[in-house]
Amino acid sequence: MPVLARVSVRSVERLSPSFARIELVGDDLADFGTDGPTLDQRIKLMFPASPGVLPELSHDWYTDWLALPEEERPRMRTYTIRSIEESAPSTSSGHRIEKRLYVDFVLHPGAHGPGSDWAGVAKPGDEILVAGPKIGEEYGGTEWIPGDASRLLLVGDETAVPAVVSILESLPADATGSAFLEVPVAGDVQEVSAPAGMDVTWLPREGAPVGGPAVAAVGGLLGFEVKPDDVTSVEVVDPDLWETPVYSSSGETFAAEDGSANGAAGGGDDEDGRYAWIAGESRMVTALRRHLVNELEMPRKQVAFMGYWREGVSMKG
Repeated sequence: MPVLARVSVRSVERLSPSFARIELVGDDLADFGTDGPTLDQRIKLMFPASPGVLPELSHDWYTDWLALPEEERPRMRTYTIRSIEESAPSTSSGHRIEKRLYVDFVLHPGAHGPGSDWAGVAKPGDEILVAGPKIGEEYGGTEWIPGDASRLLLVGDETAVPAVVSILESLPADATGSAFLEVPVAGDVQEVSAPAGMDVTWLPREGAPVGGPAVAAVGGLLGFEVKPDDVTSVEVVDPDLWETPVYSSSGETFAAEDGSANGAAGGGDDEDGRYAWIAGESRMVTALRRHLVNELEMPRKQVAFMGYWREGVSMKG
């Protein structure tokens, strides 16, 4: 059962032209969190349909949410935890540990959505609802499963930057591989803590088509030919593209090590040690899937492709 928390804004930090980090607090966060690194942990944020108005939802919050009239239903979107921090209680006050949830928001210019719109004007005291993992209980919502892979590849655009950075911070000191982070402008480049063996490359678009710099960078690394319209010409057959070693949004099956279909992630154990995690705009993800799986014949159990958003389309849920 996920935790449903009513939280309020404590602080807003403008990290760069395209990113804002919002600190969220509330008593309901007491049991919220994971038993290990947050990695690419997804959560649901619910923004007021009318400024300052949030409904009361029970533990069966999703049913309650669906039952609300659409004009009253909070706008729900999926985000990634950037970090969870806590403060030890004061021995004199006896107060329990206070948790602080940090979420990095992309402030999309032009193409607005409820999350970006809310974050752009958020101020201390503003409230939203958060649904996410409960400590000690299985929740799901993470796709980083490298197994024993020895060569890692992470690729993400601005919507996946919080997840990629969180994953990089969690890697063992001897991890090796490459990470490509595509962002709108050079001012969005951040300091990242990563093992010495991870080559982290920021790719400011500066007006280039979304996904173009990332696909070109991966092509240069892996040696496949990239055409100028590699991303822009992509016809997105599956706008909700989500393919991991254990799940396919298209229903595709694949053979596991034991010969069964849709087996657990192998992490490259019996192949060449590679594992790729790719997330962001659907056309970029689709283009890279074609190159890695179709052209380079990278086994499906060694890759995770996730369409976080689609340019020009307002994503739901």
